[in-house]
Amino acid sequence: MLEQIGSLPLDLEILVKEYSSQPVTIGMSGASVYLLQAPGKPNLYLKTAPEGSAMTFKSEVERLRWMKDRLPVPEALYYAQTEAGEYLLLTEISGKMAFDSTFEDEIPRLVKSLAAGLKMLHSLDTAACPFDMRLDTQIEAAHRNTEMHLVDGTDFDAERLGRSAADVFEELLKMRPASEDLVFTHGDHCLPNVIINPSTLEISGFVDLGRAGIADRYQDLALAVRSLIRNWGEKYVPLLFKEYGIKQAEIDWGKIEFYKLLDEFF
Repeated sequence: MLEQIGSLPLDLEILVKEYSSQPVTIGMSGASVYLLQAPGKPNLYLKTAPEGSAMTFKSEVERLRWMKDRLPVPEALYYAQTEAGEYLLLTEISGKMAFDSTFEDEIPRLVKSLAAGLKMLHSLDTAACPFDMRLDTQIEAAHRNTEMHLVDGTDFDAERLGRSAADVFEELLKMRPASEDLVFTHGDHCLPNVIINPSTLEISGFVDLGRAGIADRYQDLALAVRSLIRNWGEKYVPLLFKEYGIKQAEIDWGKIEFYKLLDEFF
């Protein structure tokens, strides 16, 4: 039933032996992701990455363990790194991704829930948060990814296609904001990573949190805006900011463009 996944560590194989697997193709993390299902058992998700891959799950595991009981996030049931690669087994957040067609007749309500979810994340007390995702940290990681040829230029936004990662990195340095409004951030706040209860249209939880930590609130706002435009249309952006609590005249469009650019390196 799990043949398509390939060889698994023995202890993990025992945990999921009664499950069947279905590949999940949504998302661009570079990992292989599978939905695991078994009669009478809760759904699970398994992430795998081969040895030598640029993808690592260690940062996500650490963050999920810290966020447990603080935010609605999956529980990491199993994590291992072997000679063959990495394996991460997660509980399921029940609901549908925020771009699902289920919500096409309720987009204003959905956008209000997205804003509520952002406020939930950004109101989390950062005093004990060990995950530093300030600009010094992120720009250093972007530079490292550029030097190691880990940036996928074929996935650049349309306006940057055809440019080298080194060239785009120079642009990033020139656009760096002068200050940071620090809060706890998701780090990759696009609609597929926000799970919505289809009955109530309220937030069920958040997934793919490997880049979560202390950063400028526009780290999330920028990617939320980009994803909202791509999935539901630009006309809903003013509502997102209104519900979040930022007046139209106070939106920092420079930061939005910067954090969209920064995302090209991850």
